[in-house]
Amino acid sequence: MVIKRTAFFVSDGTGLTAEALGHSLLTQFEDVEFRLIRIPFVDDADKAHAAVIRINDTGERDGIRPILFTTLVNSKLAAIVHEADAFCLSFFETFLAPLENELGVKSSHTIGRSHGTTDSSDYKQRIEAINYTLAHDDGITDRDLEQADVVLVGVSRCGKTPTSLYLAMQFGLKAANFPLIPEDFDRGQLPGSLERHRGKLFGLTIQPERLAQIREERRPNSRYASLSNCRYEIGEAEKMMRRESIRWLDSSTKSIEEIAATVLQELKLS
Repeated sequence: MVIKRTAFFVSDGTGLTAEALGHSLLTQFEDVEFRLIRIPFVDDADKAHAAVIRINDTGERDGIRPILFTTLVNSKLAAIVHEADAFCLSFFETFLAPLENELGVKSSHTIGRSHGTTDSSDYKQRIEAINYTLAHDDGITDRDLEQADVVLVGVSRCGKTPTSLYLAMQFGLKAANFPLIPEDFDRGQLPGSLERHRGKLFGLTIQPERLAQIREERRPNSRYASLSNCRYEIGEAEKMMRRESIRWLDSSTKSIEEIAATVLQELKLS
């Protein structure tokens, strides 16, 4: 029997930090199905009380108290939110006080500090990386590949685009991606001018059954989505990647975060 629980992520900022940290803990419980709710920008008492009402109402409907993750810097607001009938985990209370003891200094307790430390040059780098990645998606062009940090290759719909965008948005990396298509297999060559950028290449593959399922949603009852065609394309793509000594991984059961971490490690980009 699958256990169902609601988890709240409450923050005085976007809530992304609370959600990322909380989600990493919740994924360790495979037999529990979590409904995730983010409550961002809780930066005054009224919003804090409103959050408590929402959390308590959810607990009453569920018949069991929610899980509550918070990253509230303001101790007064945190005290209000922690009055909710929920199992509360405060990341700042858990980690900030021990760090203060270890460092021998008090923290600034500044709201939004985790985002404010990112300087304008880093922000600009990410924007440039996103623009570059969008302009070099799905083999649109092979111009300016010398600027790319990584070039992903693989058959259509194996996860190249979301991985490229994640690398750009999260790490500020310029990521191009190129589909491997039957014409490339017939020629026995990599597409475009990729040969000159071999050191930046990383391949993605996928299980044929999973690929057929994904393509069927895009083009139902087409040859493109047929299992036989998916098996052919994947087989040829993997042959090419082995022949060209391109590092690659199977994305079938991998999250984008896992794929990106492998790319960073293999290409020594971290």
